[in-house]
Amino acid sequence: MAIPTYGSIGVRPLINCRGTYTIISGSLMLPEVREAMMEAAKAYVHLDELMDAVGARIAELMQCEWGLVTNGCAAALTQVTSACVAGDDPDKIKQLPDTRGMKDRVLYQPGHLHIYTHAIRAVGVEMVEVEDHDALSLAIDDRTAMFAFFGDQTDHSDIPLEDVVAICHRKGVPVFVDAAAERPDVPNAYLQAGADVVAYSGGKCLRGPQSSGLVLGRKDILQAAFINGAPHHSLGRAMKAGKEEVMGLLAAVEKWVQRDHDAEWTEWEQWLQVIGSAVADLPSVTTRVRDPGRSNVAPILEVHWDRTVLSIAPEEVQQQLSDGDPRIEMFTHDNGVEVMSYMMEVGEDVIVARRLREVLKELE
Repeated sequence: MAIPTYGSIGVRPLINCRGTYTIISGSLMLPEVREAMMEAAKAYVHLDELMDAVGARIAELMQCEWGLVTNGCAAALTQVTSACVAGDDPDKIKQLPDTRGMKDRVLYQPGHLHIYTHAIRAVGVEMVEVEDHDALSLAIDDRTAMFAFFGDQTDHSDIPLEDVVAICHRKGVPVFVDAAAERPDVPNAYLQAGADVVAYSGGKCLRGPQSSGLVLGRKDILQAAFINGAPHHSLGRAMKAGKEEVMGLLAAVEKWVQRDHDAEWTEWEQWLQVIGSAVADLPSVTTRVRDPGRSNVAPILEVHWDRTVLSIAPEEVQQQLSDGDPRIEMFTHDNGVEVMSYMMEVGEDVIVARRLREVLKELE
């Protein structure tokens, strides 16, 4: 039987100049990850034993108390929230998302409420907004299960993480940081700041399995989170990380602490130089490279032009690149487009440079 391919079913692969966005399949797995998953698929194991061993190994590699593999970072939000609400009590676990008789409130700051909090609310909790230090202190009561802090909002938070931790810990409330598209650097800055748990996507900068998440922090919370997920019969039963994803993510973590991150950055900058140089001589075109924020941590090339000179909208350039062969996906930005080098592959810089020049040059 012929192995199905994207082309055989009419699906067009793409060159990813946007970053680690799930809608365009995040990242490509590293060769070591693919190999680990194939090896894991050759034998049966007991998942409780596997997760215990992998948790200890991740903790060793990431220099933290414990590690957990989940079925993506959103699954981590649900499982960790469940752990903070029901713990490892079998009766409470069965009762979720009915939180009667349990701690059922999760605190957050303005600006930290977004679409991913669906994964927290799925547990049945009430989301309670706190605007400042005093409001946080007053909001914590015997119904408070957890504080949810979203890492990419760190620079826009009225209450810094260290202050959140100090106030919450005085009253025994754990702090959970969602850092999905950020770098899981060692040592971990969020854990050093006192957070109890931090979660990352396994299929973004780690380049592990797309359907995996990496969770670091307190052993008691993470082991309870595992009990609140698959393969156990609990609220998170549908959020199954199979043995292949577990071992694939472990391989990605093993590789993460070995990768030459400075060399990767230099290569990304070189790719953007190739693309920027290809269009720099076109009328009114200007380029600049900007630094990223906390998520999707790679340099970004902005390409701008004067529409009175090159009369094409950025959205039309974007569409032509998407419709072309090969398909190229990038974002628009003000009066132009932007190229994120993060998830590009070797040789694609030349292809993107050629196609972008072709589209813009047609208007000379």
